[in-house]
Amino acid sequence: MATVKAIYEFINSVAPFDIQEVFDNAGFLVGRKKQEVTRILVALDITGEVAEEAARLGAELIVAHHPVIFNPVKSVTDETLTGQVLLALAEQKIAAICAHTNLDAACGGVNDCLAEALELTEIIRLQQAGVDAQGRPYGIGRVGAVRRPGLSAREYAAFVKEKLSSSDVRFVDGGKPVQRVAVGGGACGSMMEDAVAQGCDTFVTADLRYNNFLDAKALGLSLMDAGHFPTENVVCAPLARRLAKAFP
Repeated sequence: MATVKAIYEFINSVAPFDIQEVFDNAGFLVGRKKQEVTRILVALDITGEVAEEAARLGAELIVAHHPVIFNPVKSVTDETLTGQVLLALAEQKIAAICAHTNLDAACGGVNDCLAEALELTEIIRLQQAGVDAQGRPYGIGRVGAVRRPGLSAREYAAFVKEKLSSSDVRFVDGGKPVQRVAVGGGACGSMMEDAVAQGCDTFVTADLRYNNFLDAKALGLSLMDAGHFPTENVVCAPLARRLAKAFP
């Protein structure tokens, strides 16, 4: 039977935790490594509702993208939201493994899933941060060609909204037909100039500020904010499939 430790080691093999950003807190965050696991719940975030769902489904482990503990915790009580979630996990004996910026950067992670959800082809990395211990290159963001070149920014924003099931897509039109697109799951607005340097006419990301749209317009880049959740939740189903295949 699988254990939390075995599942952690598998995730580490596909998205090494040592490639996470210095500000991050990805890893094995709650539970006992020797605990046996029969069911895993995969989620973007570990909230109180997700902890309740895991308990209801009999899942001994939650594998999530965003760390359930991000900032330093000085106490674990029901007086804080984080404390409430951690207590719920501990009381139900549910472990938590969180793969965050390592899963953003790794091959097959968030950004590859986002590029595939938008049907991009000839996909390459937007930024290359380095290579991991196995010699595999990694980095945030992806770039690719669209299958239907020539759409206007407004038409492509509608396509993005549909493919990611976003409630809305905020965008600015850079004035060029959409042919080469950069994507960055979550908050990647700082990478606009990288997208332009890679010859992109369009950049899809999230959590953009007003000035980001002004800057994009000046750069001749169509910039689209499809929402943090929709641009990252695309990884959950593929990750669940990988775990199911590794631990049938």
